[in-house]
Amino acid sequence: MNTATFWQGRKVLVTGCTGFLGSWLTAALLARGAVVTGLIRILEPESELVRSGMIQHIHQVSGELLNYELLRQTLANQQIDTVFHLAGQTIVGVANQDPVTTFETNVRGTWLLLEAVRQTPTVREVIVASSEKAYGEQSQLPYLEDSPLLGRHPYEVSKACADIIARSYAHTFGLAVGVTRCSNLYGGGDLSWNRLIPGTIRNVLSGQRPVIRSDGTFRRDYLYVADAVLGYLTLAEVLDKSDIRGEAFNFGSGNPVSALEVVQTIVSSSGRIELEPIILNEVKNEIQEEYLCPDKAKKVIGWQPEYTLENGIRETMTWYKSYLNR
Repeated sequence: MNTATFWQGRKVLVTGCTGFLGSWLTAALLARGAVVTGLIRILEPESELVRSGMIQHIHQVSGELLNYELLRQTLANQQIDTVFHLAGQTIVGVANQDPVTTFETNVRGTWLLLEAVRQTPTVREVIVASSEKAYGEQSQLPYLEDSPLLGRHPYEVSKACADIIARSYAHTFGLAVGVTRCSNLYGGGDLSWNRLIPGTIRNVLSGQRPVIRSDGTFRRDYLYVADAVLGYLTLAEVLDKSDIRGEAFNFGSGNPVSALEVVQTIVSSSGRIELEPIILNEVKNEIQEEYLCPDKAKKVIGWQPEYTLENGIRETMTWYKSYLNR
């Protein structure tokens, strides 16, 4: 396979295309010559896909992920080759407050899309976005792809269910389905200010003390969004291999850091070392330690991250400086 030409003219559906990761992935697909269709529930004017004008270069389908007939019509009418399923409710706190909507979107939405794919012969491969959160709290770390999915709280459970359903469609119906389990993504375009990195960068750039909701010791694996996009594309390019279908892949840096270390990295990069963090210690229903082993992705599909946390943070801060100084 020639990866330089793989995406040329390829017809791709991206659910969640206006989201943080979706905007980056759509841009990468367009740059590679793909013909992109985006399923859009609400057109958010602050989405990077909209702000950059890239949305004008894709075919836009307005509607809900839970509309099965719309999914079938879109796949058939656009003669889709490849599907990236990113749409979902992605905020842990929202899932705790509104579990029903989270389950409807993340679980039912996944099986409806996969069933529509099963009825559409043009589709060659599907990438479904799971999450490291699907693993839940484990006694053995880092998470490996064959670790049990032990999610307990609504968001974790919704991703574990979607993950299992996706792999079920591969093993039962022979669909070329791949599952991604990414660590915490960060980068320009993420406007969820309640997340650690966007919120900290905004505070620091405005001269305010950063806020840590936990006690600062919670450790996570952070992955720059450009590395995640490369992982998605790389996996899609090799899903025609029968031994990869139905497999899940961890995409992470393999280097867990605490919330306090992330904040200190951002403060150091900004030069505002006088801004001491405010530690609230008010987090509930979150896991103390979460981090992935990305070795399988390195060995099987040849992917590995290119950015260190420091390099990724520098690029991310450059984007936010431009955005906030508009």
